[in-house]
Amino acid sequence: MGQTEPVTSVLLVTGLVAGGIGRHVTGLAAGLVEQGHPVTVACPAEVAERFRLGATGARHLAVEIGSRPDPVRDREALRALREACATVDMVHAHGLRAGALAVLARRGGYPPVVVTHHNAPPEGRTARLVHTVLENLVCRRADLVLGVSPDLEERARERGARDVAAAVVPAEPAVPTRDRDRVREELGMTAGHPLVLTVGRLTTQKGLDTLLDALTHPTLAGRPLQVLVAGDGPDRERLQQRVERERLPVTLLGHRDDVVDLLAAADVVVSSARWEGQPVWLQEALSVGCAIVATDVGGTAAVVGDGALLVPGDDPAALARAVAGVLDDPGRREDLRARARERADHLPTRADAVEAALTAYGRAGAGRPRPGDVD
Repeated sequence: MGQTEPVTSVLLVTGLVAGGIGRHVTGLAAGLVEQGHPVTVACPAEVAERFRLGATGARHLAVEIGSRPDPVRDREALRALREACATVDMVHAHGLRAGALAVLARRGGYPPVVVTHHNAPPEGRTARLVHTVLENLVCRRADLVLGVSPDLEERARERGARDVAAAVVPAEPAVPTRDRDRVREELGMTAGHPLVLTVGRLTTQKGLDTLLDALTHPTLAGRPLQVLVAGDGPDRERLQQRVERERLPVTLLGHRDDVVDLLAAADVVVSSARWEGQPVWLQEALSVGCAIVATDVGGTAAVVGDGALLVPGDDPAALARAVAGVLDDPGRREDLRARARERADHLPTRADAVEAALTAYGRAGAGRPRPGDVD
């Protein structure tokens, strides 16, 4: 008689996240549930609400895991995770803070813990020190560390991780819902002014200052263009002040639910990030068929392949020249759009991510009997 695949009950753990990580966890939860695996998602209530986790069929366990240490909150989170670990076959944590709590929560080395490492070290001495402590803890104790970019995989190996593999972080299919001209009209675009778009959380990692510096470079300065930034974050006020002070042609749109429509309306899409993992928004830009200029940092090149024009990170002059070259050459824009659509055909899907996760779970638990198993 043939054997059926065993059902694996999974505890997904994440903290206070935004953007790509939240969408990835939501998609993973939905895909695992669709395949019959019981899933519990331990995360802050606001994350569950923002990413509509209830619609995935997974159970939500409210656990407050913040972006900074808090002894009282973290102790309560550890208690809740310890109870949850006793009821599942596998734990998959996303982010170092969630991963550290997950590896500390289990007892007796069970259940196996997989941790997906999503971010490079932050700026600032204190934040970097905390990041390093969490990274070392996770690498020493997790059964498998997944990195969203090759450099994070290498960091995990250097820190003694017992097993390391590549994470798969896909984007959902991106289909515009509004006409391009209508979107541009709603944005108040002036006829004949090219639209340059970037998307991301307003933090140092996203390199918005590099983009603003590029706009002051002689190659771009004074051009009749409009730059839109879709996203919010802690640097918004500072960036807005700089835009106003230097009279830059930039509009900070804040959080948007219509990013795909904005991508389809743009003449050039720019990522000026200082580091990226597997940027979901760039995957969406590829599937829409955007002309993309991006900094060659982190996992960006692995995502875009030859579907984008890559420039060095932290180099405003190179970024300015690349954007100007694409704006000035309609043929080049069309070539980049065609290459983006071709690259999109080879991007991973949610089904690929679920399959990769299940493979990772099997790898992390290989040879390890569940408590109570009888030969």
